[in-house]
Amino acid sequence: MTTFRAAVVQFEPAPDQPAANLATVDRLARQAVGDGARLIVFPEMCLLGYWHLRRHTAARLRELAEPADGPLVSQVVALAKELEAGIGVGFLEEADGKLFNAYAVCLPDGTVHVHRKLHAFEHEEIASGSTYTVFETPWGFRAGVLICWDNNLVENVRITALLGATVLIAPHQTGGTNSRSPHGMKPIPLEVWTSGDRAAIEEAFNGPSGRGWLMRWLPARAHDNGMFVLFSNGVGRDDDELRTGNAMILDPYGRIVAETPVPAEAIVVADLDLELVPLATGRRWLRGRRPELYTPLTQPIGNELNPRAARFSPDPVPSLSPHQPEIGPQNG
Repeated sequence: MTTFRAAVVQFEPAPDQPAANLATVDRLARQAVGDGARLIVFPEMCLLGYWHLRRHTAARLRELAEPADGPLVSQVVALAKELEAGIGVGFLEEADGKLFNAYAVCLPDGTVHVHRKLHAFEHEEIASGSTYTVFETPWGFRAGVLICWDNNLVENVRITALLGATVLIAPHQTGGTNSRSPHGMKPIPLEVWTSGDRAAIEEAFNGPSGRGWLMRWLPARAHDNGMFVLFSNGVGRDDDELRTGNAMILDPYGRIVAETPVPAEAIVVADLDLELVPLATGRRWLRGRRPELYTPLTQPIGNELNPRAARFSPDPVPSLSPHQPEIGPQNG
């Protein structure tokens, strides 16, 4: 197989209404398959909604959570079998007494691959995962999954590529967040969304707090690692923030193959030319790595924080801890 048709979806999940969200997944998956897609990528936590979860008690989160073989994912598995397509959905997983921001990729043979967000910050009761998720697909390529903030740390995408993934499934709930960085994303007023002014909504969602922010880094993840990136995102109101959609598919050169500027529910379908991967610049550069120089990447420098603290800390980050000697090879 030299080409493969995939779809990325953006929609606005109904908070704490998994039945309604499953119905949306069912409807949009059927539409995408009707357009020829064989893998459909839905957003992070799309079966429950996302940002409002931070307001829930631990008890309420446990009421909403399910194991990976529970009723929610099982219904998606059944749909994947019926449509003979892969379907990826985000859900709140309960496993071994812990809660995880998880993503299940359900394949047409009934196989399910579950990724647990490596850098979870949504709620103190939601734990971070500790393993990468890369797997063989029925279509002759290896896929990897990284959820939202996982993709912002370059090491995660590089490791996913080194584990053999040539297609990165990247579900998000982003855009319009309240970044502490002076030139990072900023909230988009809810009034922009409720106004119904299509031109104003498009301008905001495609501006520096939406697509403009994505263009600062998302193409680099694809290019530098020689992989396709399937970017799915929420769109519309997410508790007190607005998600900007911007669903898109990027090729191994960081070029946008297909996207939607529409600030509403949408499906983006594109053919992935798998023959682009072997000679992609980033894929070739991987062979020029010098791992013997990279020990500092695995050494703590003393200022590490857990994902939740790192996400919300108001403190500026010094370039080097005053008690930390410089590490790595030095030129005399």
